[in-house]
Amino acid sequence: MSVQTTDPSDLFIIGGGINGCGIARDAVGRGYSVTLAEMNDLASATSSASTKLFHGGLRYLEYFEFRLVHEALAEREVLIRAMPHIAWPMRFVLPYHPSMRFENDTPTSKLLTTVMPWMKGRRPAWLIRLGLFMYDHLDLGKRKILPGTARLDLRSAPEGAPLQDRFETAYEYSDGWVQDSRLVVLNARDAEARGAQILTRTKVVSAAREDGQWRIDLQDTETGATQTRYAKMLINAGGPWVGDIIHEKVHLNVREGVRLVRGSHIVTRKLYDHDKCYFFQGTDGRIIFAIPYEQDFTLIGTTDAEHTDANEAPVCTPEEQSYLINFANHYFKQQLSDADVVWTYSGVRPLYDDGASSATAATRDYTLKVEASGGAPMLNVFGGKITTYRRLAESALDKIDAALGRSTEKWTAEASMPGGDFPVDGVAALIASLREAHPFLDQRWARRLMRTYGTDARAILGVSTGAEALGEDFGATLTAAEVDWLMDREYARTPQDVLWRRTKLGLSMPEEGLARLGDYMDARRARV
Repeated sequence: MSVQTTDPSDLFIIGGGINGCGIARDAVGRGYSVTLAEMNDLASATSSASTKLFHGGLRYLEYFEFRLVHEALAEREVLIRAMPHIAWPMRFVLPYHPSMRFENDTPTSKLLTTVMPWMKGRRPAWLIRLGLFMYDHLDLGKRKILPGTARLDLRSAPEGAPLQDRFETAYEYSDGWVQDSRLVVLNARDAEARGAQILTRTKVVSAAREDGQWRIDLQDTETGATQTRYAKMLINAGGPWVGDIIHEKVHLNVREGVRLVRGSHIVTRKLYDHDKCYFFQGTDGRIIFAIPYEQDFTLIGTTDAEHTDANEAPVCTPEEQSYLINFANHYFKQQLSDADVVWTYSGVRPLYDDGASSATAATRDYTLKVEASGGAPMLNVFGGKITTYRRLAESALDKIDAALGRSTEKWTAEASMPGGDFPVDGVAALIASLREAHPFLDQRWARRLMRTYGTDARAILGVSTGAEALGEDFGATLTAAEVDWLMDREYARTPQDVLWRRTKLGLSMPEEGLARLGDYMDARRARV
């Protein structure tokens, strides 16, 4: 069956990752009519496979990416205030040792080699302190929540206990943590609440200019049903598929391209007890993070490897897993092996192809290009990082306003996300209120609900005074009431949506519970 919709939207957005959903939310809040199509689930690719950090990018200073770092540093607290349930401050511990090295092709390394040839790629302590000083001050005084850099004596500080004895000094600085895929879903929810149409499992078959506007042919990837939509402007936020959309769906001949870089991660059982992240520097000049994850685990990543085909699902290769294990073993007393890895994941970063010599050196900054030679304008989104998604959306709206002859006002900096309408320091109080209203919740369960849904947890729990009122228990504290919410309010359609993108309960869900969850969701979809 084919449906044709003749009333055009102002904007049609291709891609349900963080950039697409962020642009949709910002645009509809400014009065634009918006339709967004995602061929799979929201955040099903890059936006659910990040290192989960709201960070300025300390290592980008080595590449002189000062504008990107400044923008990201200033954004951290804006985002943490808007979503204190899914994003929070985190302290990062950077152990220092004289053996630390730069990558040879960073601008900083090349400069030091020229003026101080005896350095031979070393990262001296004074250079790290200089970088951290810049990190503390490049936001030009906008940092209010996050404390500044401190020096740690690892011989006595608890942060030194998990590390090998040769590490005696560390520098501690601030950045932030975020539940990346939930961030995407909350942007989509808020966009829809403000009037946007969010079409998941809807693939763009083709798009072409027709009578001064865009004609977009769509197909439901589950039923095969087709429909046609029209829009005044097309937004290509396809992430890894941005080039495919340009050349295969729209058939444009443009110079700009995307460079696909795979980043892989491993998850182990918890390696230490405190709540801080480690920033490890390798002998090859690269860095990795070791991050407290989902209460019981440690997340280690990431790698940088070229990825040639967006349609080839990224996986953490055995070589990448070994690389991360060996990297971590250079620091931790407890030596890891393949047997300690409980899960791996990998994502493809769609970086703007700036001609850099390596995947690591390729810019993480975003590039926005408007193509209007054929009449109706098209905006192509290249690159970007999760920390600057909101600023990317604002920059996109500047170009959209110019292309469509409008003048709109920025608004997202002061607007909280769904469930985030409480103060940054109100987490403990919200957990306590949930437990008071629902005595069957233990601390762990209440904390998970708060860190997933914020104040929306109250709506999920309703007036229940016993766990049985929440319906079927699938294990790992997942109940039918929560699944119903995710299906009705957050676009979830499969167990994978629930267990790996709306939550990370896939790490602890028993096989028997997974089977029952699948049956429950299938039956509920059939009823609806």
